[in-house]
Amino acid sequence: MGSFAFIVHPIEVADVARKFPVAKYLPQRLVEAALKLVPPFKLSEITGVRSEHGTASGWFISCPLTPSMMLRLPEDVVMKKIIHAAKIAQDLGAKIVGLGAFTAVVGDAGITVSRSVDIAVTTGNAYTVATAIEGTIKAAGLIGIDMEEAEVLVLGATGSIGRVLALILAYRGYKLTLAARNVYRLEKVAQRITKETGVVPRVTRDVKQAVRRADVILCVSSAVDVLVEPEDLKPGALVCDVARPRNVSVEVKHKRKDVLVIEGGIVKVPGDVEFNFDFGFPKGHSYACMAETMILALEEKYENWSLGRDLSVAQVSGIAELARKHGFELAGFRSFEKPVTREEIEMVNRNALVNDSYR
Repeated sequence: MGSFAFIVHPIEVADVARKFPVAKYLPQRLVEAALKLVPPFKLSEITGVRSEHGTASGWFISCPLTPSMMLRLPEDVVMKKIIHAAKIAQDLGAKIVGLGAFTAVVGDAGITVSRSVDIAVTTGNAYTVATAIEGTIKAAGLIGIDMEEAEVLVLGATGSIGRVLALILAYRGYKLTLAARNVYRLEKVAQRITKETGVVPRVTRDVKQAVRRADVILCVSSAVDVLVEPEDLKPGALVCDVARPRNVSVEVKHKRKDVLVIEGGIVKVPGDVEFNFDFGFPKGHSYACMAETMILALEEKYENWSLGRDLSVAQVSGIAELARKHGFELAGFRSFEKPVTREEIEMVNRNALVNDSYR
């Protein structure tokens, strides 16, 4: 039987109440002060992960810091907590540990963590990329977007996910724009894409302008602030928001009934899985980054997979192949933590045809 663990953390202070209900009655600054003092801990046990080729069980380990706290606190303080969480996973018997959300972003994207423990480490980024692309292409077909003709924007293209995602999209021949804050790093990514694929992507640091022009937007920025507002999107646009915290404002859901926003990287886990912790998904569903850790455990492939900031196309295709082998599959679309219904998709299609008030 395979064994794994996955490190999670609250995205917002409000998430702390999922484990400690009293937190909902306390001021944010008080909750954050308490989180600084709380050491990592075992959050829950995960059972029932089963495919035709194996079984696996594991644990969620909590690293009690929000993304904004990870950015404010000294990096060495944050890294010590993440390493502590990984060592708890090791002591529990996990043979591979996954770094979730911002624990995969801080520092050197898991390399220091891997050097500090005696088990394999992965960020889950490879399977996140694979499922984001698969979901985006499927959703585009449902709302009538021709990916061959669409203007495709990668928001956060200089990150480890953004770079390889853009490279794969370029291999498919799509019209690409890359956006991020650091123009020098953007140019480097664009040069690599052109060298490897022959595609010459646009580059820009003007996120608002790029979003307004795009038909399809893949959001993978590690920014803690919202980057896409309701007035930024053209009618009929498709947004795949992979980022946590979200890059897309929740106001888009309320004000723009002519665009489709989907959450990237959500999959159905094979078997009768019990996470024993409610992170807002239907039973048996998880983020792709979590699923990558489970896939490697089922395969008993205990090696560092998605680690560091130079994720490769081979890693993405390799984990996607293992996912198919073990029966992991893209889940139905979700938007702002709710399932996307057929009626909603039809509404987007209708409104996109007649609504030009945001052009």
